[in-house]
Amino acid sequence: MEEVKEVLDKMNINYDIIFHPAVTTVEEAKKYIEGINVIPTKTMFMQDKSSKEFYLFVLPADKKLNLKDLDTIQFGKEKDLKEKMNLTFGTVSIFGLLNNKEHDIKVYIDNSLKKTDKITFHPNDNTKTILILVKDIIKFLEDLNYDYEFIYM
Repeated sequence: MEEVKEVLDKMNINYDIIFHPAVTTVEEAKKYIEGINVIPTKTMFMQDKSSKEFYLFVLPADKKLNLKDLDTIQFGKEKDLKEKMNLTFGTVSIFGLLNNKEHDIKVYIDNSLKKTDKITFHPNDNTKTILILVKDIIKFLEDLNYDYEFIYM
């Protein structure tokens, strides 16, 4: 969490933090942001079936990713998540890219989030939720020199 705050502060990115008990699902986390004008998101760590390509998919919490459309992609393995982002299941976040030393994770953001103002992420710690503007997440990715793409999911 502290590293995330330091990086966001250094990038002059504004954010709010909500503290709550540990949560491992989006459904659990959503109750702590009720009444706040924000779109909850989920971040999914995925990989190709050969485990050579890695991806982060960011989409609205209520949207389902159709894996049938992604026939060469599967959910990431826990050992690869730990190796690539130093995270465990239940804490996957776009901020895990700070730990991706190889800089080899492709980022895909659901196109519907383009029209959204503020979204949520764990700051690599599932006892907190960061509320942040979409334009600031883009700034975060660009400042880290990550390519990203808005796609229809």
